Amino acid sequence: MIPQHIICTLRSVVRCWQHRSVLGTVLQVEALEFRSVRCRSTSAGPVRSMEEILTRVVVPLPTYETREKSPPLPESNSVEFMHFYRSLEKEEKSQLLAKLSHDFGVDHKGVSELAGKLLDTQQRDLATILQVEDRLRYSLTPRYKQLLNHISRVELGVKFLVDLRADLLEIISSKASDSPHIRDLNGTLKSLLSEWFSVGLLRLERITWQSPCEILQKISQYEAVHPVRNWTDIKRRVGPYRRCYAFTHAAMPGEPLVVLHVALTEDISDNIQSIVREFATLDSEEDVNKVNTAVFYSISSTQAGLQGVELGNVLIKRVVRELQSEFPHMSQFSSLSPIPGFSSWLQGLLSQHRKEGRMELLTDCEWRKVADVTNTTPDTNALDALRKLISTGDWTRSEHLVHVLEPALMRLCAWYLYGEKRRGYALNPVANFHLQNGATMWRLNWHADTSPRGVANSCGIMVNYRYFLQETTSNSAAYMHNKIITATEQVLGLVSQFQKNSKL
Repeated sequence: MIPQHIICTLRSVVRCWQHRSVLGTVLQVEALEFRSVRCRSTSAGPVRSMEEILTRVVVPLPTYETREKSPPLPESNSVEFMHFYRSLEKEEKSQLLAKLSHDFGVDHKGVSELAGKLLDTQQRDLATILQVEDRLRYSLTPRYKQLLNHISRVELGVKFLVDLRADLLEIISSKASDSPHIRDLNGTLKSLLSEWFSVGLLRLERITWQSPCEILQKISQYEAVHPVRNWTDIKRRVGPYRRCYAFTHAAMPGEPLVVLHVALTEDISDNIQSIVREFATLDSEEDVNKVNTAVFYSISSTQAGLQGVELGNVLIKRVVRELQSEFPHMSQFSSLSPIPGFSSWLQGLLSQHRKEGRMELLTDCEWRKVADVTNTTPDTNALDALRKLISTGDWTRSEHLVHVLEPALMRLCAWYLYGEKRRGYALNPVANFHLQNGATMWRLNWHADTSPRGVANSCGIMVNYRYFLQETTSNSAAYMHNKIITATEQVLGLVSQFQKNSKL
């Protein structure tokens, strides 16, 4: 029997449909059905707790002998879990995922028994050993993996799983749970998503002003590097001398996964103002003779749940091939990249030197100039004044101070990009991304992003990572295997100056 409260709700839906306001009422139905009551009527009765729904939808693994003969799970199981999960508050979702990962994971006892059996069979024939290894491999499958696979086959199921993994990543990063089971669930789901979003299943789309309005709106909303101000702005970014490409997936229609913005120029750009803020006209026709360079000035991953799934590096390679096909004479490919984290790293370094009474970050001459401009003395007082200037961005209002700080900030930034490491690789995430792709750390650019955001994040400095197509494979291998960063004389010269001043 369908509960009376749901019958009443459905009747109200019908009445609302007649008044053409069904959408709001459907939302009320969902809120009533899942938030207030937290139970759904099914042929097996109402679901009243996390334990009940997990027991219902997460079935035991088929035995090894019947693994390929078991009937498929009913689609209603996946739909039921999706509806229930969406009805939960943030903390409840965390509890559900913790229970799912802990109670419905790998049968550790069975794994131990098979591992012992494998050791006992080492003196047997190869066929027996391989069979026991296969049994052991199968036993390492967590029970919840079946549920994840079945959800992926339901309409909008893949998008649901991408969002669910975003929740897992937030739980892990916020340390809301330090459970190894949660990490294992995250690893299992990441592995599945990597398979589902492999290169062969991705579609490269060029976004133009003729693209659907919904796509253009999402491109604007997802832009994480240089925010889109209005519709005129997005029209320029997909218009003449500009290209915008996105990867899409059949399981997530109308949803760009990763977006790359490209400027078509005569030479490699050294500032972002010329790309996103200065335009002669909206309707100008492209002159092919003026297009010799592709500048990748923004790449944004739109789905938090796909973190760690390689999409951006593949997108750049695909776009390079696309542009070479359109402009056979094109000879230069480079990024114009922000340097997130530089200013906060610099503040930390200044604080450390202040605590230790050290003044080596700037030369004596530079400290005297800072002291003169800030009306302080060339000691820790000047250091405190510099920290405040960097924090507020007020130094950009003084042409004299901009000139004074340029050499110091440029060499500090060069060291941050080239010398600061995490496990041997570049600390800066954007640098690490392009270096993994085989790019060369080519040029630091002063006064390259004068927006408040650019000044706050990186003191207005930007960097070009240049892609020499014949060298990307060897550069990538040198970086990934030997942790060697390929950089130009400009960058290495600035690094050397930093080391000399800092006595490193």
